[in-house]
Amino acid sequence: MTRFRRTAVLAAVFVCAACGLVYELALVALGSYLIGDTAAQASIVLGVMVFAMGIGALAAKPLQGHALVAFAWIELLLALFGGLSVLGLYAAFAWLDLYAPALVAVALLLGALIGAEIPLLMVLLQRIRRQDAGSAVADLFAADYVGALLGGLAFPFLLLPVFGQLRGALVVGVVNAVIGVVVVFAVFRRDLSRRAGAALTGGALAVLAVLGFAYWVSAPFEVTARQQLYADPVVYATHSRYQEIVLTSSIDGADVRLFLNGDLQFASIDEYRYHEALVHPVLAGTRGRVLILGGGDGLALREVLKYPDVSAVTEVELDPAVIALARTDPRLRALNAAAYDDPRVHLLNLDAFAWLRDGPPQFDAIIVDMPDPDETATAKLYSVEFYAMVRRALAPGGRVVVQSGSPYFAQRSYWCVEASLREAGFATAPYHVDVPSFGDWGFFLAAPGTAPALSVAPPSALRFLDADVLRAATTFPVDRRRISVPPSTLMDPRILEYAREEWKGY
Repeated sequence: MTRFRRTAVLAAVFVCAACGLVYELALVALGSYLIGDTAAQASIVLGVMVFAMGIGALAAKPLQGHALVAFAWIELLLALFGGLSVLGLYAAFAWLDLYAPALVAVALLLGALIGAEIPLLMVLLQRIRRQDAGSAVADLFAADYVGALLGGLAFPFLLLPVFGQLRGALVVGVVNAVIGVVVVFAVFRRDLSRRAGAALTGGALAVLAVLGFAYWVSAPFEVTARQQLYADPVVYATHSRYQEIVLTSSIDGADVRLFLNGDLQFASIDEYRYHEALVHPVLAGTRGRVLILGGGDGLALREVLKYPDVSAVTEVELDPAVIALARTDPRLRALNAAAYDDPRVHLLNLDAFAWLRDGPPQFDAIIVDMPDPDETATAKLYSVEFYAMVRRALAPGGRVVVQSGSPYFAQRSYWCVEASLREAGFATAPYHVDVPSFGDWGFFLAAPGTAPALSVAPPSALRFLDADVLRAATTFPVDRRRISVPPSTLMDPRILEYAREEWKGY
């Protein structure tokens, strides 16, 4: 009987540790979706929660005399607040603009409750069978650490794919509440007074009812909260393995917009300006074999396929969910002219950095159409090391174009791209155009050795770009001309720091 009781308590430690880690990972993941900057979000959440765990452990000392009841109530509180944490933070972000302070408050609360678990569980273990402190700590922490592994694996591979962010946290909250109460009643029923047992039963039912109701309303809540963030109606939304994908459309259907993790990728009313400026200057040179890195919406690909002498196009896009949307959504298919149906297109759903590192074949023209470097994950795609691999994939006489952000809103970031390209062995030709939904937006045409000449010779007239527009695009105003900044590298991603500072006010 003693062995069963100890096993049950250690099983509770195992499950509680898994739930606690899921709460931490859920906060980190939510921050990366809403704010970006995964490294900073992880640092804030983990740092605050570990600090709070220490406070919680100290705060649990006076509760050791009532360890059984205290543990049960702490588990119920943790289940309630942990289960509702993602929903509450999403509401704070969508309606109150209080995400950062709310995140810290939630991390402090959850950390304190998690920290209070271990001292109380230690008391309960010793109550079953007293043993020396070293052995008890070893048993307890072994279960705790192994349980954390379960939570770490369950979150990305089970909870997110099956339940999503909001419901995943609620499901874990239910598990947390059930395991805490079941262990208390199954192992320590004789130690509970009738009054304490009734109170715990009522509390557990109340917590489960709240979490169940939240689960029921989570889908309409998410739709309503998400709509709050966008000016136009949301017509499609999903969480892929990598990001949140949202498509909006104006009431009259004239303006379709794609957002990834809240960042605008294009607006249909003016995207042709961006994509014509991105694609046609680089294709004014040799263009038999073309490589597109990023650009999963198919709009850059649409421009490339206008050239009948392009024999093959390879596109490397990380997220298959973006490609699936571009291939199947009628709005996007109309915009990209069903580009992915062209037999010249070879699609790879791979990480561009890793793919280039493996030594791909060489291409006559390379188009780098990556998301802005405002997150840790994307900053590496603007590094000297990345551009050096791009150079290796370039055939003799080939050229590269890189979308480089705004020289007006993010001047240091823009010229940092040039510094990184030059450090990787490219000579560059900067140019910029006006894209109303983005503002002043810049690019670099690059080639090894000598800076390539900017010209445009499309097979048919374009809506925006011609020789005169491109000639004007090479002129920068006095306050936005080239400045000296160091290049960005993997080990020192300066462009990430620049992007965070420069876009802060916009």
